[in-house]
Amino acid sequence: MSGGADDGADGSGDGSRDGGTDDSGSDDTHSVRVRGIYSTALTRSFLDAGHEVVQASPPIRRRFDAELPASDHDAAVDTTDDRQGVGVAGDPDAVAAIRAHLLDVGVDALAWDDPTPLGAVFDGVVTETLGGGAVVDLGEAGAEGYLPYSNADGHVGEDDTVRVQVLEPAAPWEDDRPVLDTRVRAMAGLATLVPGREGVRVSGADDADARELAGMTDLLSPDTPDGWGIEWSRDARDADMDALSAALERASDRARTLDDALDDPPTELGRVAAPTAGAWVWFGRECRFALDDERRAVTTTMPGHHRTKAASRDASAGVDLAEALCQFDDADTGDDDTDFPFGVVTEQFGPSEGDQLAIGHGKPDGRLIVLGRGEVTDLDPSDGSLTLERRMSAGGTYDALDARRESGDVATTTFREGRWWYPTVYRTADGERKGTYVNVCTPVEAFPDQIRYVDLHVDVVKHADGRVERVDDDELDEAVERGQLTEELAEKARSVAGALERAL
Repeated sequence: MSGGADDGADGSGDGSRDGGTDDSGSDDTHSVRVRGIYSTALTRSFLDAGHEVVQASPPIRRRFDAELPASDHDAAVDTTDDRQGVGVAGDPDAVAAIRAHLLDVGVDALAWDDPTPLGAVFDGVVTETLGGGAVVDLGEAGAEGYLPYSNADGHVGEDDTVRVQVLEPAAPWEDDRPVLDTRVRAMAGLATLVPGREGVRVSGADDADARELAGMTDLLSPDTPDGWGIEWSRDARDADMDALSAALERASDRARTLDDALDDPPTELGRVAAPTAGAWVWFGRECRFALDDERRAVTTTMPGHHRTKAASRDASAGVDLAEALCQFDDADTGDDDTDFPFGVVTEQFGPSEGDQLAIGHGKPDGRLIVLGRGEVTDLDPSDGSLTLERRMSAGGTYDALDARRESGDVATTTFREGRWWYPTVYRTADGERKGTYVNVCTPVEAFPDQIRYVDLHVDVVKHADGRVERVDDDELDEAVERGQLTEELAEKARSVAGALERAL
């Protein structure tokens, strides 16, 4: 999980929130640390729900007229490296509550529990050795991890049994494995306990505040387990004594849990201990515009703020610059995502005609499948549409079209930003139509390097003879039963499919 840069530069607006009232009357509130491009919007959303936002960055503290203490967090919410969503890590109850809250951001939000959360310990077996590390089978639902040799205590070879801890979780849609370490730690936000280490350290800091913090630790009278040293995070330098004491108590509890679990040697593959839980939430296009509204209530926010920031790091920096230099009139921007400046964004950051663009086909179970790459043959900034053309190789048939896939076939796919579906027309090398496949999905987003959406299973096809057929309703129903899709999102997919069936 990666936090990325905090959301933007400072802007106007007082951002007043009382931060302490939960209108629903629920006691299921938690302390949350937020990092990344969604920080301002999510801070406002969490405060409205009665949660406490802690360890806020300087820009966030300036924007909100609310108490945002430097105390420890029950759950951390960090933007993923690709800016497509967020990861949540922390106490199981807090993670469950925050996951549910984030799932309500928009109809096209999807969430998954993390089978390999931060801090979890596994007994695994090395299945492959690479140049810089080893691939480890963690024995849980096919989960794998990556153990850099620098994180291994001694030589690692194929078929070796290893006890490892997750240091860096990986989102299900990213082509990556969680990073592992053979040295187990008790990680608890502000405080981490390290076995076999003596004394007190402050991570990544050696200034006067860090030395003072190390000296203050003796005043806390910590009841830490024997044989575990204390390592404070950099954020701990700003925390008060009560927060430091609570953090150390939490870390000590987790260390004792790990001590009990690690007494026995490895016996079989699988999870040994998981003091914390994790979850991943992917934000679709409608979520990004809903988060724009949250942010706009706090500070200057251009139309399509989060949609543009999610495109690339360069685009994210451009948004920060634009909002720092210009004061957009909220009365003129409105709340409608049609004000998103698609043409301006694509002109500056892409895609452009002639570019090779990947089709990022997300699945409801969290996986991301790339359906090849195509050339952008047409782009219309006025309506947010673009056309990709792909040359097909021979082999198999086209899904649901009952047509053979032959060398020289051409697939022409038209995407429109924000639309809940897209058509692909398959033709022979001579231009004869083989059929049209219309994919129903979450609203399409055209980023500089790929098209992005999540497939919603149900689709509509038009055969070469003109027959129209709706397919895979059963897979949509099964995804709802498995908890991968909400009934609200599934109903939207059925409605779109029905309209397409009538139109074709």
